[in-house]
Amino acid sequence: MTLQHTVSISDFDYLLPDERIARFPADERDASRLLVYRAGTLTETRFRDIGGELPADTTLVFNNTRVIRARIVMHKPSGARIEVFCLEPHEPADYERAFATRHTCRWQCIVGNLKKWKEGPLAVDFDCAGTPCRVQAWREGSAGNAHIVRFEWDAEMSFGQLLEHLGRIPIPPYLGRESEAIDDIRYQTVYSRLEGSVAAPTAGLHFTPELIDGLCSAGIRTEEVTLHVGAGTFLPVKTDDPTLHAMHTEHFEVTADTVRHLADTAAGGRIVAVGTTSVRTLESLPVLGWRTLREGAPHAERPVGQWEAYDIPADADGARLLDALACHMERTGIERLHAATQIMIMPGFTYRLTKGMVTNFHQPKSTLLLLVSAFIGDDWRRLYDHALTHGFRFLSYGDSSLLLP
Repeated sequence: MTLQHTVSISDFDYLLPDERIARFPADERDASRLLVYRAGTLTETRFRDIGGELPADTTLVFNNTRVIRARIVMHKPSGARIEVFCLEPHEPADYERAFATRHTCRWQCIVGNLKKWKEGPLAVDFDCAGTPCRVQAWREGSAGNAHIVRFEWDAEMSFGQLLEHLGRIPIPPYLGRESEAIDDIRYQTVYSRLEGSVAAPTAGLHFTPELIDGLCSAGIRTEEVTLHVGAGTFLPVKTDDPTLHAMHTEHFEVTADTVRHLADTAAGGRIVAVGTTSVRTLESLPVLGWRTLREGAPHAERPVGQWEAYDIPADADGARLLDALACHMERTGIERLHAATQIMIMPGFTYRLTKGMVTNFHQPKSTLLLLVSAFIGDDWRRLYDHALTHGFRFLSYGDSSLLLP
């Protein structure tokens, strides 16, 4: 790992008044406010007018992950209420097979009110097309900070259908409320397709189908990647030295066509990432390209390491690295690359693909704020000071910014 200077997380603190946290979404997705940072200059507009702010050679990159109804409220025979929060599949280990599984599967979970669940099963009784059914859960060990939970159910439905039937949308804990019917719709992007996230890629919540159609008609190209957002996105940095913070693993997918198109765009256009999850995916791809150049293959079964991107030579061209990955996928017939990343983006990081970013306003002392600082430098504080003093709404359901350094 090579960092150019030391960083203290206390330098990324700011006062966020409780009333500035948006508890609910705006009445209309694209009616939210947009703070535009362009080469150091700040201007304001409405999100629906973002097309007028994007350079003509822009390719927007969306994260098409879909939030699963990951929270299941269950009960002990004694009546004790236990909340099981499904983080990621354990057996089978990939999302597609895990959601398709019938009658039994294992997931890595966070358990609320754990002290009440010493042993034995939890259960939920429910009605399925007029037939009484039951799902039960047993604890079977741990995986890192999560618990391995085995689910069994007698209904003729897949686990994905079971979550849709019984689960609740896992809105962020800092909203300080239970999920409501509005969250079922508004805590999903309009382009979400592939299930697997326990948190929404919130920068995308501002887009409407009409807005996207208008951008495409105006010549803005779009591409999609998939990164399943994990609960680790909410973890605070608890040490003043952020290099001691262990990043969580998030799984992502990208098609060969998208990698090729992004390589071509990086060579002559501008890639604008919609959200930090798209950024994390984009900036993980050059690492796989670097592996391909050095090792002959991307070795996607090995997660992109937290500091691996920092070991790529500073002058390595992102378009060339992505071209190496695209050529490997085309040569070996890989139509869709499945990989994972632990990448940590902080000051000292070299952005190789991302030339612009759409992102909401993030929590103090968060890894996401470090990511923004790595992109626009110390101007992040001027950006946030302006947002705080001009009535912008913060966090997942808040307003947004367009960063064009």
